[in-house]
Amino acid sequence: MTASLFDPIQLGAIHAPNRVLMSPLTRGRSSEGHVPITALKADYYSQRAGAGLIIAEATGISQEGLGWPSAPGIWSDAQVEAWKPVTKAVHDAGGRIILQLWHMGRLVHSDFLGGAQPVSASATTAPGDAHTAEGKKPYVAARALETSEIPRIIADYVHAAKNAIEAGFDGVQIHGANGYLIDQFLRDNSNFRTDDYGGTIENRIRLLREGTQAVAGAVGPERTSVRLSPNGETQGCDDSNPVALFTAAAAALQDIGIAFLELREVKPYGNFGRTEVPRVSPDIRKVFTGPLVLNQEYTRELADEDLASGLADAISFGRPFIGNPDLVERLRTGAALTPDNYRTWYSPGPEGYTDYPFLEKVEAA
Repeated sequence: MTASLFDPIQLGAIHAPNRVLMSPLTRGRSSEGHVPITALKADYYSQRAGAGLIIAEATGISQEGLGWPSAPGIWSDAQVEAWKPVTKAVHDAGGRIILQLWHMGRLVHSDFLGGAQPVSASATTAPGDAHTAEGKKPYVAARALETSEIPRIIADYVHAAKNAIEAGFDGVQIHGANGYLIDQFLRDNSNFRTDDYGGTIENRIRLLREGTQAVAGAVGPERTSVRLSPNGETQGCDDSNPVALFTAAAAALQDIGIAFLELREVKPYGNFGRTEVPRVSPDIRKVFTGPLVLNQEYTRELADEDLASGLADAISFGRPFIGNPDLVERLRTGAALTPDNYRTWYSPGPEGYTDYPFLEKVEAA
């Protein structure tokens, strides 16, 4: 029987009442020390508890891995304690929430590291500018991680995952997408290593595989998920053979038995007209039999299409959840969506964060 967006689905240990997931969205709203501003985040996420599952924003696993102003972390006791009321608020509202674990690699500006170099798969420099507390600055050259440092990176993921569970999250998602550290290891235009973590596809997926296995061993595969982005060039990362790379990665994750795999990909019918990038999800579907969640520029109609074909088991929505805390109900009823204001995506305070109206208020007005 064909699934709809509003049918329940089991995502590992999590029973989701619908297949409209909230994808991770960087929104800032954290204080000094990357400690979440509890009251704001509790309101924001509990307002969106109608999602089948909330994948909370990318959250730093270590100071080394976090290079975004006012983004939250999950490595310190203070951060864990600040997250606890947030997860409680979501659960009290009937929702489910997991935390995305983030190491930005070469996309961390040295300003965040006391002047030290960021780390990456290889000694490379990301294109463009970094967001810093003093405004945009050109990225700086990263140093290649020593082979002996890889266990430390994996231990940081494990420590962060355990902290997330302690903070009340229902699970975690490893951020392996969008040109961040794991993606820098995956792709052959950013990984020029000659050790066991570079060269062949099997070697380039090693950090992803070992990190995911370690996290799954710590918190359970049924509470572990992964995000990948087989969508062409992303923040300077690209690969010459994405189908071979990402199907190998997906097959490795299948063997680990993760709760679900989320893919951010540019679809041929996407709003931005980037039709030269082929979809890799049909190939991944052949090797990954667990729940597959697709993301990027979806409408209700396009979501229905990919669910009906069996390509996707659920769809994650990002920006539509910014302006529509009750997105599930709006999709269900066909109600108009409130546009979001990009000027307040990362600004401090509740404006553009917790003040978007629910459908009943819009109709009353």
